[in-house]
Amino acid sequence: MVRRKVHIVNIDQQKEQFSNAYVHAVAACAGFAWSRPSVDDDSVDMTLHQTGGAGTIRSPKLDLQLKAKAAPTPAEAEFGFSIKLKNYNDLRDAGVLVPRILVVVLLPDDVSSWLSHSETELAMRRCGYWLSLRERPASGNDTSQIVRMIRSQRFTVEALSEMMHRIGQGELP
Repeated sequence: MVRRKVHIVNIDQQKEQFSNAYVHAVAACAGFAWSRPSVDDDSVDMTLHQTGGAGTIRSPKLDLQLKAKAAPTPAEAEFGFSIKLKNYNDLRDAGVLVPRILVVVLLPDDVSSWLSHSETELAMRRCGYWLSLRERPASGNDTSQIVRMIRSQRFTVEALSEMMHRIGQGELP
């Protein structure tokens, strides 16, 4: 009988790692590099970089705050997501050089169904959505703010490429 080693795992850390892997996969397919700040004190988990580019701004960048949530795929066009008030305020600040977005990756409840793979396929279950909170109104809450994620704003290769193109033109995502 083979004994399996039991790992005590923090599910929130697993969600965080999966959301990182999701964004890495999208960025890799779009041809963009990524980096992480040495300290996350500004609500930026990752920065995506385009080398060169054809826009008026050379080598555009995009900062991301990543979150993950285990939940069924919503039936409505939007779904609510609660973020810490500090993150909300950092992401709504218009006085930053690099544009920022929130990316929320929805996952199945069962960790074992997050990923499947074979010799011919690697499938990550579910989807990431993005939202710019730039210039949103101040919150009257003390600890968190619910934002409405728009299901049509999926974080895909095409969406990321279009955001980087707009940033390269001096526009916002």
